[in-house]
Amino acid sequence: MTSIIFMGTPAFSAPILQSLVDQEEYNVIGVVTQPDRKVGRKHVLTMSPVKKVAQENSIPVYQPEKLSGSDELKELIELNADLIVTAAFGQFLPMSLINSVKIGAVNVHASLLPKYRGGAPVHYAIMNGDQETGVTIIYMVKKMDAGDMLAQRSIAITPTDDVGSMFTKLSVLGQQLLLETLPSLIDGSVKAVAQNEDEVSFSPNIKPEEEQVDINLSAQLVDAKTRGLRPFPGAFVFLDKQRVKLWEVKIEDEMTDLPAGSVVEKTKHSLKLATGEHGVISLITVQPAGKPKMNITDYLNGSSDSFFEGEQVVKYDENAK
Repeated sequence: MTSIIFMGTPAFSAPILQSLVDQEEYNVIGVVTQPDRKVGRKHVLTMSPVKKVAQENSIPVYQPEKLSGSDELKELIELNADLIVTAAFGQFLPMSLINSVKIGAVNVHASLLPKYRGGAPVHYAIMNGDQETGVTIIYMVKKMDAGDMLAQRSIAITPTDDVGSMFTKLSVLGQQLLLETLPSLIDGSVKAVAQNEDEVSFSPNIKPEEEQVDINLSAQLVDAKTRGLRPFPGAFVFLDKQRVKLWEVKIEDEMTDLPAGSVVEKTKHSLKLATGEHGVISLITVQPAGKPKMNITDYLNGSSDSFFEGEQVVKYDENAK
């Protein structure tokens, strides 16, 4: 039986851990995940989805704030595991840990490497309007997401997909690809392929200022950014000088000569805005600051004196955070 240390944190990682636990030929002897965090307005201390799976299966859990130099690192090395499997863990692995395992350390990365190395590959794939993304199994090395590739598989991004739906799809794909790849990794027959450094791109974690939607982009990219930041961390615009989250927009099949951010049409139940490249979007679901999500009808009911056709009500603020 092959002993495995699993390292991961979010909902994407939890089903991958469970798939390893369900296989008789693998023994997950330790799980490493981020410390419990306070979540929501009430700041409720919450365990990660990976920790929940580990506890349900009576697997020892390690939660160092920083793995390098920690007491937990020493304990993990002393486990003398055969393999390390990581999936969206959120920390760099010390080389002392990588070198301690007998077979190797591999990562389930949610992109078609060498495209989108980094912590937010799914967000960037959707925001950039990509038609597909995927999962790549790579060896862990000192450099971020730069290891040789063991396997790769793609999946389409549909016009309605957001980060939430793609994480679910990619988690299933990651489970399948990992379980197909591990046997050849363990018996030594796997053929690793180096990444083409000329094709490398990066997807760093989203900064607060990057959550603002630039209304000067095309309608397609405004929609893509809205979906690429949904459900987390959330996209926003300054609408009528108020910060408003965009949860859903619709690309309209029409063009306009109005400046980006202008009201193209306003009724009791709809608000159409001009975007860059003469495009038009409708706002479907929004969330004003300090209020719950609401459909555009409810939002307009509370803003009856605003939004005159031709008026520029959305402007991009380069200094906003």
